[in-house]
Amino acid sequence: MNRKVVIIGSGLGGLSSGVFLAKSGYDVTVLEQSNQIGGCLQCFIRKGVKFETGMHFIGSADKGQVLYKLMKALEIDDKISLYRLDPNGYDVISLAGKEYKFANGRDSFIEQLAKDFPAQRKNLEKYWNLIENVANSSSVHTLNLDSDNFSAAIESQIHSIDEVIESLISDSMLANVLVGNLPLYAAEKGKTPFSTHAFIMDFYNQSAFRIVGGSDSIANALQEVLYKYHGRVLCKKKVVNIVCNDKEATGVLCNDGTSYDADIIISSIHPLRTLELLGDNHLIRNAYRNRLNNIDQTVGCFSVYLHFKDDTVPYMNHNYYVYNQDTPWGCEDYTKENWPKGYLYMHFCHEKNIKYAKAGVILSYMRFEDVCQWKDYKSGKRGIDYEMFKKYHADKLLKSLEKYFPGILSKIENYYTSTPLTYLSYTGTEGGSMYGIAKDVNKGISGRISHRTRIPNLLLTGQNINSHGMLGTLVGSVITCSDIIGERKLYSEIINANR
Repeated sequence: MNRKVVIIGSGLGGLSSGVFLAKSGYDVTVLEQSNQIGGCLQCFIRKGVKFETGMHFIGSADKGQVLYKLMKALEIDDKISLYRLDPNGYDVISLAGKEYKFANGRDSFIEQLAKDFPAQRKNLEKYWNLIENVANSSSVHTLNLDSDNFSAAIESQIHSIDEVIESLISDSMLANVLVGNLPLYAAEKGKTPFSTHAFIMDFYNQSAFRIVGGSDSIANALQEVLYKYHGRVLCKKKVVNIVCNDKEATGVLCNDGTSYDADIIISSIHPLRTLELLGDNHLIRNAYRNRLNNIDQTVGCFSVYLHFKDDTVPYMNHNYYVYNQDTPWGCEDYTKENWPKGYLYMHFCHEKNIKYAKAGVILSYMRFEDVCQWKDYKSGKRGIDYEMFKKYHADKLLKSLEKYFPGILSKIENYYTSTPLTYLSYTGTEGGSMYGIAKDVNKGISGRISHRTRIPNLLLTGQNINSHGMLGTLVGSVITCSDIIGERKLYSEIINANR
């Protein structure tokens, strides 16, 4: 009889873990509290227009690159349609009144920025040597168990991004430009490890794409493969308790009274939500509970979703980062008067060979403390003060966008907003954080979460045990599933799927 695996949460981590395990012969059931699968892969539709909520673009998806290999192993590579971002400038950074472009490929990236900073060419080469060294230090990213470079990995995790970059780049403006896309990982000066920056830069520098028609196609594709291997995804199944005996977990109980026995349980939800499901279980030590409760979370986000008038806004085939100050650092440290210090503006890709955008989004940092007064109210019932709060912040973002894209306001049909409360409601992430747990070089290993718990058959997966984004989360799934399937066996299956 196949061993039973229950997975809590149908985000990318839960679904991908389910596929890896189902393909290896495990009896997999994924339980989702909502009526829609996907977590941050979810999309929503307003007045016939589709909007992304989390997974806005991906990288390293060309044939032979690491994300492509993982998608191939998950059997979703042919089920997802991708549209390439501009290779000459997939990211555009607007800083101190000037625009800078990030180009795909090491040499093109260096050449593009060397036009603006010719004296820094050698330093840019040193910077990319280090990026590649860190990216190649991980066996999961190279899919080669013999490629682990522990010294490079550890070095990149104990030094902050700004510390490393400032040691390599002698021009302060270039040093700021190189972190111009930091909203992708909510980095904080003096805290976020250089490894986070390195993996993100390498990931998107390889290649960058939008997901045609929305990221929910990834969730739907994973569900289809899971069904192929006899797995199940059950919606409207909110787990309220992880049931244990004196030694291990035995199953889960849902709020509708149904229960599911399990030999293995994987929680892909936030670790603090997992602790809540365990109650005061004696198998979890108080020291572990205290450590999790004291780990910082990444900052939250305020989003303005834009519905454009038909055939009025040419599709923008890059991401546009705006800073209303001379550095990308410190945008999370704002006042009501100087917010937003920075934001990210993107378009969604609803079809291939797109000419005009139907929708886009503006994303800016927002702390949970700004909205916590409404946290006990259900969505849609938070009152007029909350609606006025959102309108005030939306107006400020829209006015700033008009400054950089004159005439854009006249081309907007409708707009919709979300706050950290929205993230909290739909994903359960602590404090409505964008990317879950914040890594901090000052806390060392105590600021990290292992996929293992003190309960031997209860494992964690998702963005909090490795990193966020599509690659970071899938790497987390590989780490978790390797513990069950066996590291060499799972790696072999991934490699063989790409032959």
